[in-house]
Amino acid sequence: MNTLTLNTGRITALGRSELTLLVRNRATLSLALLMPLLMVLVLRSSLGDADGAQAVGEATLTGGIGMVLLLVVHMNLVSSYVARREELVLKRLRTGEASDVEILAGTALPAAALALAQIAVLAVAGAAVLDVRMPRNPLLIGVAVLAGILLLAALSAVTSSVTRTVETAGLTTLPLFLASALGSGMFAPADSLPDAVASVCELLPLSGVMTLVRAGWGGGAAGGDLLGAGLTTLAWIMISVFAVQRWFRWEPRR
Repeated sequence: MNTLTLNTGRITALGRSELTLLVRNRATLSLALLMPLLMVLVLRSSLGDADGAQAVGEATLTGGIGMVLLLVVHMNLVSSYVARREELVLKRLRTGEASDVEILAGTALPAAALALAQIAVLAVAGAAVLDVRMPRNPLLIGVAVLAGILLLAALSAVTSSVTRTVETAGLTTLPLFLASALGSGMFAPADSLPDAVASVCELLPLSGVMTLVRAGWGGGAAGGDLLGAGLTTLAWIMISVFAVQRWFRWEPRR
């Protein structure tokens, strides 16, 4: 890869181009914008006034944050990277002034911004409609979400290297989606699983992020747990960035 340099102007310009393409796809844009509100309405109708609805609603909202990260950032970005690669867009951009990091970051910028907006709507509207208390530590949630976006953007670039077409992106993103949804504590803490399974699940890519999100919303997490979650997330970010530098494909797979 080229030397690690960052120019915010070029990143913004690339992001603006990606955003234009997203806006033109009105079906995808409408679904993305309405998804948080639809999630809140479905949750409200399913929970009703049942006992423990407060705890269930809180757990579901934190899980919803993880789902937004997976659906909007990971799945969307894998398709974007593959489409731009197969259309030779990445190859042409690489012959210009933009560095590799700027190209990848510019492509990821609209998805990251959309995910942040959705999570904000989900947190505020969900807490109001479901009568769930607001997060105790919004700053911790913000840090966790930003780390999750960075991690998933890198993992998306890695996944795109083994994805031949946009149509097969749904298959190559499925393993991380299922592993995260079932084992990263999105809707239930990993310690509710058997000890042996929980030990493995704690090492999944999004497990650290979800631990921080739950701690930021409900509090009560021990300092050691937060440190471990932060270190796990940082380790995965470093591994993912190395994998991007080593295996990311800039030219079409023939």
